[in-house]
Amino acid sequence: LATFFSRVLQLRRQVIEGNLQQAFPQLTHRQRQFIAWQMWRHLFLMAAEIAHTPRKIHRTNWKEHSNILQVENFVRTLTSGRPLVLISAHFGNFELGGYLMGLFGFPTYTVARKLDNRYLDRWINEFRGRTGQFMLPKEGSGDQIAKLLRHGGILTLLGDQSAGRKGCWVDFFGKAASTHKAVAVFSLGSGAPTMVSYARRMGKPLHYEVGPWEIIDPLAEDFQYSTIPLFAQWYTSCLEKIIAKSPEQYWWLHRRWKGKPPARVVQRIAEKRQQAA
Repeated sequence: LATFFSRVLQLRRQVIEGNLQQAFPQLTHRQRQFIAWQMWRHLFLMAAEIAHTPRKIHRTNWKEHSNILQVENFVRTLTSGRPLVLISAHFGNFELGGYLMGLFGFPTYTVARKLDNRYLDRWINEFRGRTGQFMLPKEGSGDQIAKLLRHGGILTLLGDQSAGRKGCWVDFFGKAASTHKAVAVFSLGSGAPTMVSYARRMGKPLHYEVGPWEIIDPLAEDFQYSTIPLFAQWYTSCLEKIIAKSPEQYWWLHRRWKGKPPARVVQRIAEKRQQAA
């Protein structure tokens, strides 16, 4: 299937190639083509894993399928009694992350838009709900989210979705990308600890490295990301580093860099990249 979609149909070839060229300009065309093929293989394998996960992964054997990093820090954050915001990306098997959280006894609430295909939407939501993952609509759920965080709930969000011209522009692989301001507002407004997390396939199917990449607390005395731009850039930079470790497990087929950013944003990103170099 990966070969058919990437080399025969060449589905979204220009988008994928353009994204990879932006993120990894140092790679050759052949290397980027191979990553594109690996990405398609990852997507089809992810669908197969979702189908098999309810039968294969249970409370008694999850350790055979996942290696959780920073376990003490992870558990301490989950059991603090405070609300928690989890930010991930279209990377690895992000659906498995929500499944495992429910399996551990921590129900989560995820903001996501309804899929265009109603059969696929029903299938994926049945999977999400098996262990206690609840879905919130992308539009009009602000009051529900505020109530959830007031009562110490866990909110999970994808932090790599374009928000158009009205979004907050951040540096993502050296190019301005728009991200939703609400992601930062939820954390900063509620004072909830925020974790950038991921589930990265390691070797064979249904074997994952799961971990918090970084955890910050808006109520800490040394908190450095108190504005929406600073906060958005923090989690975007974390996601960039995660993706760079296994680029073949990221969804390069979606348009992450959409719209035309303000000139001042483009200049700011270029200056910071030059300073870092």
